[in-house]
Amino acid sequence: MINGILWRLRTGAPWRDIPQRYGPWQTCYERYKRWDDDGTWARLLETIQVKDDAVGNVEWTFSIDSSIVRAHQHVAGARKKREPAGDDRAE
Repeated sequence: MINGILWRLRTGAPWRDIPQRYGPWQTCYERYKRWDDDGTWARLLETIQVKDDAVGNVEWTFSIDSSIVRAHQHVAGARKKREPAGDDRAE
C-alpha cells in the first residue's frame, strides 16, 4: 500500500494509474488522504530528516528556479499608430 502511494508521488501519475501490484488505487488514495489530513506524512518526513541530519546524510542546499515564462504578446503593449505615408515625403 505504502509503495503504491510512494510510486504515485514519485511519478506524478493519476491515482487510477497505480499498478495493480500495489492494490486498488482507491485504497491507496484513501490511506494517503487520511494520513495527510492527520499529519502522519509530515511526522514521518520530519523524523527521517532529523535522523539523517544527525548522521550527516542530509545536504541542505537551496535552488532557485531558473525557468523562463514567456509573457503573452499583448503584454508588450499595443501597436503605435503610423503616420500616413504621404506626410513624410520631401517634394
